[in-house]
Amino acid sequence: MSTRTAPPPPRPSGVREVVGYNWPLYAGGLSAVAGGLALAPRLPRVPAALARTGALAAAALLAGSTAACWWVYARSELYSLDWLTGPLPDGPGDHLVISAGLDETSHPLALRYPRTDQTVVDLYDPALTTEGSIRRARRRVPPRPGTLPGRPSRLPLATGSQDTVFAVFAAHELRLAPDREALFTEITRTLRPGGTLILVEHLRDRANTAAFGPGAWHFMPRREWLRLADGAGLRSVTETRIANLVTACAFSRSAE
Repeated sequence: MSTRTAPPPPRPSGVREVVGYNWPLYAGGLSAVAGGLALAPRLPRVPAALARTGALAAAALLAGSTAACWWVYARSELYSLDWLTGPLPDGPGDHLVISAGLDETSHPLALRYPRTDQTVVDLYDPALTTEGSIRRARRRVPPRPGTLPGRPSRLPLATGSQDTVFAVFAAHELRLAPDREALFTEITRTLRPGGTLILVEHLRDRANTAAFGPGAWHFMPRREWLRLADGAGLRSVTETRIANLVTACAFSRSAE
């Protein structure tokens, strides 16, 4: 089912949208800053220094994570898709876009590759995608017309029907390992021999921990994605780092 003729959605999320999706975290951080600074003058010297240090640390984390979002989502090539010329020099062909409540990939892909056939499947399920940020994002950016509902264990596409599958900031929203394993198995099923999975994610690594602090634990480590791909019979082909905070992995299904 092609979605190329659907009305264009809003522009991809920038800093304002990311803050809106995650406002409780930002509100908590601002409260920590204000509380620490307000409490410090009322405390003895050592506790006051600790309160000020904590407030400054919270402020630095808020500023750093906001700057990281601006760098990734507003200034990098993430949504221009220029980085795709490496793993997909001939384009994506017939392709599937998997979302988990927020689809900001299908429209840029359709604009860049207008002669390809595109299907969008949304895995959003409050029982599986449990983060509040996804619920808020979905209210702001509803699925595009023509989007098909799916489940990790059942993608509504024929076996071997897709040249490429895109999972951009979607797979980590499945918080349970069995759901992620089921999704990767289904992705392999839908791919044609020699087809490619393009997985785009923040990783739980040093760079993202420095940028997002404890928020980086929402991401999966690189080894988890390699484990899932290997278990589903997919071979790692390339990795592309975008803005030093996002990793685009290309996995290939055997051509046999």
